[in-house]
Amino acid sequence: MDFYEETVKSKSVFKGNVTEYVVEQVRLPNGKLAQREIVRHDRAAAIIAFTEEDKLVLVKQYRKAIEQVSVEIPAGLIDETDDNGLSAAKREFEEETGYQAKEWSPVTSYYSTPGFTDEYLEIFEAKDLSKVDSPLDQDEDETIELIEASYDEAWELYEKGELRDSKSVFALFYWKMKRLMMNKDVE
Repeated sequence: MDFYEETVKSKSVFKGNVTEYVVEQVRLPNGKLAQREIVRHDRAAAIIAFTEEDKLVLVKQYRKAIEQVSVEIPAGLIDETDDNGLSAAKREFEEETGYQAKEWSPVTSYYSTPGFTDEYLEIFEAKDLSKVDSPLDQDEDETIELIEASYDEAWELYEKGELRDSKSVFALFYWKMKRLMMNKDVE
């Protein structure tokens, strides 16, 4: 079976700083026409970082789209100053947390919700952290609070509904898997 959808017509409805909203008419494999509403989104990078005390580095900020405070792993867009996802992760990590890391390793990458957006996220693990005396400035439009949570505290944030975005939920299960592999006491 052929799964390809041919674009017949495409119209940009809105183009912002981070996203572009596009409506496309497509021809389905069976020959019928359908409409697709697509959000084109810049690529992003996120960081799962653990302190020497085995705490997860998180950031707390208000998210207008959900009208609530959200606790998340640090993340940000890959911009024109970055060579790749890793350089963006390093920059964003320092901007949002004031930390740098000596050890970096890729964890995974994925499309957040391919049913309507092409947003692609790369996730890295950062270890051997140190605070920076004069860290990079945070973005002007961000108000961020740094949180360092133990394993139990991070799961409590999840259970209270404060940590619910996909990358951060992934980070919790990644941490749980690592603990299980190390035979630590995990519920």
